[in-house]
Amino acid sequence: MKTLIQGGTLVNEGHSFEGSIIVEDGRISQILQGHISPEASFDEVIDASGCFVLPGIIDDHVHFREPGLTEKADIDTESRAAAAGGVTTYFDMPNTVPQTTTIEALEEKQALAREKSHVNYAFFFGATNSNTDLFAQLDIHRVPGIKLFMGSSTGNMLVDRRDALERIFSSSSMPIMTHCEDTAIINRNMAEAKLKYGDDPKVTHHPEIRSEEACYESTRLAVELALKYGARLHVAHLTTAKELELFTSHSSLLTCEATVSHLYFCDRDYNALGTRIKCNPAIKTQRDRDALREALNDGRITVIGTDHAPHLLSQKEGGCARAASGMPMIQFSLVTMLELVDQGVLTIERLVELMCHNPARLFEVRQRGFLREGYQADIVLVRPDAGWTVTKDVIQSKCGWSPMENHMYLWRVERTICNGHTVYNQGRVDTSYIGQPVAFR
Repeated sequence: MKTLIQGGTLVNEGHSFEGSIIVEDGRISQILQGHISPEASFDEVIDASGCFVLPGIIDDHVHFREPGLTEKADIDTESRAAAAGGVTTYFDMPNTVPQTTTIEALEEKQALAREKSHVNYAFFFGATNSNTDLFAQLDIHRVPGIKLFMGSSTGNMLVDRRDALERIFSSSSMPIMTHCEDTAIINRNMAEAKLKYGDDPKVTHHPEIRSEEACYESTRLAVELALKYGARLHVAHLTTAKELELFTSHSSLLTCEATVSHLYFCDRDYNALGTRIKCNPAIKTQRDRDALREALNDGRITVIGTDHAPHLLSQKEGGCARAASGMPMIQFSLVTMLELVDQGVLTIERLVELMCHNPARLFEVRQRGFLREGYQADIVLVRPDAGWTVTKDVIQSKCGWSPMENHMYLWRVERTICNGHTVYNQGRVDTSYIGQPVAFR
């Protein structure tokens, strides 16, 4: 199969230029400047006129809920949402049922993805207080890293014993991706909030309970341990200006992720969206959001992910104590960030760095994340000035809702190509296609 993608503006490695891409047998065989005349030998010619042509998005942080929580989501539905959003590769988190904390559970997830995932996939291995002996058994070419919950979150995988934390940071040869919130501080804040506001405080108090202090103290400890043991630390979903101070040294050991939700929303949005934007760690102040946006451009934030975490709307009812934390965002992550490009928050070249190139570099992904000859043809075409509104009928996620419902976007994902195969095209997902396992290092 030989395909020509022509007429678009290619965005890659800091440059944008009019060019053409030739894809053969699932890989990029040539990248050419300007417009070329198609030969009769092409099996398919894709007209990208008016579109920007990007590497497929790599989302380093998703919760696809399978196995065990499939009333909310599953690998089939959420990989469909990924394809519709221009995401060609995802790394799934371990807080499923069973938790991905044994070799057997990891292999079960990989087997499910081989049957059901419509884009490329990999799965983090979860750390516990007692499973560091398994780290040496992991195939470093198939697993992106170790996921460590240094605070209470969905799935009850909290690791809070100092001796266990020391073992984890001293044992892993792979990146350690941490969820950083201090449980003792959160519990104290929740107890105080319940005394003031009742047993289920309104969601507007969520950032007071899961506070700046709770995030900073846990992230500070993670940084301390990483530097002590020379471990590669990647802090997930940073939410505060104060935490950014820990990443000013530009140590090669320390990186962090910001999520689309924390870059787009702030605490003022709770009044309109309520628990739909309740997540852990909490969306915080406009000052924090603006600091995160600024850090996209100076190297303190390395990666943009989603923390895509679907729940049924019935599970989102209540307030700080009762409503589930997490929201589905993968289908709308790229177009939301492109909206921030239009607002001048970052350039489209920087967006590609943060959503494609840097995840590939950080996790040492083999031959993905760039438009390069010889690389896998993971490509997304996005069209500007193509206004559309998010309605329920376009939502691919199994939960059936989005915090972006009724929002009008000016950018549209037109086509998603995964390993040279068009898996999404103008509103339709090819559910017959199965993606590939990601190779690392």
